[in-house]
Amino acid sequence: MALHFQSLAELEALCTHLYIGTDLTQRIEAEKALLELIDSPECLSKCQLLLEQGTTSYAQLLAATCLSKLVSRVSPLPVEQRIDIRNYILNYVASQPKLAPFVIQALIQVIAKITKSGWFEVQKDRFVFREIIADVKTFLQGAMEHCIIGVIILSELTQEMNLVDYSRPSAKHRKIATSFRDTSLKDILVLACSLLKEILAKPLNLQDQDQQNLVMQVLKLVLNCLNFDFIGSSADESADDLCTVQIPTTWRAIFLEPETLDLFFNLYHSLPPLLSQLALSCLVQFASTRRSLFSSPERAKYLGNLIKGVKRILENPQGLSDPGNYHEFCRFLARLKTNYQLGELVMVKEYPEVIRLIANFTITSLQHWEFAPNSVHYLLTLWQRMVASVPFVKSTEPHLLDTYAPEITKAFITSRLESVAVVVRDNLDDPLDDTTTVFQQLEQLCTVSRCEYEKTCTLLVQLFDQNAQNYQKLLHSASRVTVDMAIQEGRLAWLVYLVGTVVGGRLTYTSTDEHDAMDGELSCR
Repeated sequence: MALHFQSLAELEALCTHLYIGTDLTQRIEAEKALLELIDSPECLSKCQLLLEQGTTSYAQLLAATCLSKLVSRVSPLPVEQRIDIRNYILNYVASQPKLAPFVIQALIQVIAKITKSGWFEVQKDRFVFREIIADVKTFLQGAMEHCIIGVIILSELTQEMNLVDYSRPSAKHRKIATSFRDTSLKDILVLACSLLKEILAKPLNLQDQDQQNLVMQVLKLVLNCLNFDFIGSSADESADDLCTVQIPTTWRAIFLEPETLDLFFNLYHSLPPLLSQLALSCLVQFASTRRSLFSSPERAKYLGNLIKGVKRILENPQGLSDPGNYHEFCRFLARLKTNYQLGELVMVKEYPEVIRLIANFTITSLQHWEFAPNSVHYLLTLWQRMVASVPFVKSTEPHLLDTYAPEITKAFITSRLESVAVVVRDNLDDPLDDTTTVFQQLEQLCTVSRCEYEKTCTLLVQLFDQNAQNYQKLLHSASRVTVDMAIQEGRLAWLVYLVGTVVGGRLTYTSTDEHDAMDGELSCR
């Protein structure tokens, strides 16, 4: 059927096949019709029909999808037409704030795409597409649901500006992103922080779904601002532990105000897990701020505030029982060591107390060996880097790692041996089968284990001899039980790995005769 004859009912049937249809043939037909619709001169009028008279959210989603593809074309629509589409969508979402969230998101993405592609376009001496920030302020002055829409617009816009579109020249993307960073991004962050302060100043009613949604969207907006690719490095996010956030110098004042960090620590303590996790994600970025943003005294003060926040979280650890919070907090600790030197950390007044709390937290985490290996990776990264820094510390303040590193090593070794019986008896997945994780953790442990190495060796020799003896007894026993054999073999397997790890971690230039003798003791086992 020719597309211009399609009625609303036919268009809605198309939406159903496209988004929730189970018949593959019908879906392929619907996709074909969608492409024809985008190419047809009637596209805009059909989108308007779907938005104004469509009876399902899928009809509105189809309209948003068509508009998105239409405004993303390499040869753009005329400026007037794009302004009309943008204004139409702004009025539409303002008049229909109860739309399905995925429809609002899809329509706002269209606004973000229009704004980005037209960022440098001038009409009557005005950058017409940059007025979106002023438009959003009218949303923020409205009712709660309008306020949420305003925040989502800023969030989508920030994400869109950060997104590299590989179908267009990267130099153009960089030019737009840099201009957006310099003219608008700081104002958006300040606006988001002031909204969060207003929210915290009033009694929080988190039973109210709208209020919860508002807090979530504002925190996502802050995170999008802090995750912005400030210098066009397109840093690989998988290299998580190497991240430094290249905050522009013009933002210094925001970061130097102690209230900024306090705001996010207070939010973490006031919000339920789904939202407090976002507050912690923001704090991970604050902890990763480039060192050169501050002078030395400012940096020491900033670090002091971060450490105070860590202490407060560990003294009230109930929030960390949530896996999302726990994971973000582990990332936060690892980033602290990535960005600050051990010599700076030991100078913080709370350091002795905080390192004790972190050690206890790590030991407890290692004892729950079945829980969150991805999060434990960050804790081991922290200790690995702390211990590796010891030779370079010039400060006379005690680093206390000779007290806590052996305890961390012992907790890792004993918890892994204790896990074997549970794995064998309950027929669980054996952690040793996941060689990638095991080798990664052992590599991290090997640095930690060389701190007060005598303690590590004594423990391993004692455990090895004891387990080897038990194994011998079982081998010679007439009534040996298969399960007991499997447990003993599992424990010995771990011990062989552990011995290999600590011996393999020896550094020729720091080895002493005593260490060589200990390595010999372990090797002959």
